[in-house]
Amino acid sequence: MAENTKTATLTIDGQSYDLPIHSPTAGPDVIDIRKLYGQAGVFTYDPGFTSTASCDSTITFIDGDKGELLHRGYPIDQLAEKSHYLEVCFLLLYGYLPKAEELEKFESTITRHTMIHEQMVYFFRGFRRDAHPMATMVGVVGAMAAFYHDSTDISDERQREIASHRLIAKMPTIAAWAYKYSIGQPFVYPRNDLDYAANFLHMCFSVPAEEYHVNPILARAMDRIFTLHADHEQNASTSTVRLASSSGANPFACIAAGIACLWGPAHGGANQACLEMLKEIGSVDRIPEFIARAKDKNDPFRLMGFGHRVYKNFDPRAKVMKQSADEVLDLLGIEDNPILQVAKELEKQALADPYFAEKKLFPNVDFYSGVILEAMGFPTSMFTPIFALSRTVGWVSQWKEQLADPQMKIGRPRQLYMGETARDYTDIETR
Repeated sequence: MAENTKTATLTIDGQSYDLPIHSPTAGPDVIDIRKLYGQAGVFTYDPGFTSTASCDSTITFIDGDKGELLHRGYPIDQLAEKSHYLEVCFLLLYGYLPKAEELEKFESTITRHTMIHEQMVYFFRGFRRDAHPMATMVGVVGAMAAFYHDSTDISDERQREIASHRLIAKMPTIAAWAYKYSIGQPFVYPRNDLDYAANFLHMCFSVPAEEYHVNPILARAMDRIFTLHADHEQNASTSTVRLASSSGANPFACIAAGIACLWGPAHGGANQACLEMLKEIGSVDRIPEFIARAKDKNDPFRLMGFGHRVYKNFDPRAKVMKQSADEVLDLLGIEDNPILQVAKELEKQALADPYFAEKKLFPNVDFYSGVILEAMGFPTSMFTPIFALSRTVGWVSQWKEQLADPQMKIGRPRQLYMGETARDYTDIETR
């Protein structure tokens, strides 16, 4: 916790209360209200917690006005350009960029944890074939606590470490198997000779009947999607993981809770919503019609994948993702895919329109990641599971940080009660 050198004064009914102000290394000052109820008998009211800091953290910093995203101080665009996903995982978990031998050991550990317990195959077979892959992932990840008893004791630092590695390593296998199960194809086991992203693509798209070779451009694009979604500060799913963790729940239950929260269309489904919008537009000649609708305040239509709730300028992840999108579309061609044709032309027309420039409605990471995943052949139902796979390291890092925090308490938000006051029970005969 940062030292406080300033105070804020709150006056209620003529009585003044001094509240400490903490100054972070970056971002706005924070007023400490932990003792406010004890001193003044009042709570604060902040629906959505949009003005409340629930913790202090050293992992990720976002400045939405500047369009800045830092992991442990490193800009996301530099990490996406110069690094790769597992190196970023190490950075988020341990706080520094690894030396070559440290990274090699970490990559080896993750690679050799990618297989899942063979009995877990039966969990997949217990779901209906038409189950959404996110439903499968919530169930399977939560069930890991029933198989990996040697990494559920959160008071043991070594067990926390093992659980962290297992979750990062096994999530691609779980996501790929959820996909394979949903399309009726046999499960493909992980291969230790492939890197993290290539291994995931191999498990998703290879079949026993023929050889499958992962294109390095596609693997690099997949790795960037993982990297650019690795962590995003105290968002809804991360806060859910922290809240579940505050009760002392095991790590697998906490991450399953994060997956469940991410499933919501207001959170993890943005790139899926973007592709559904492109399908609604349907053809390039209809783009002007939909751009006009997006400008009309009385029309409920909105351009999905443009602008961002946090970033008021530009999404710092989008530039890197656009480069990957261009590489993937050039590699695969878009002549036969009307959805991708619409995406390319919509991007071009929106960027040339002063209306969107003035309102800073630029294509964001969800627009480009959706385009890439569509081009690779993933159905929209897999977009959020891939997001969950990517975000696992962020959830795990935040979970580990919270457990090491001596100030951790079980989460217990307050409320502004507006219901009935105390009243006597009325017997059913006299109601």
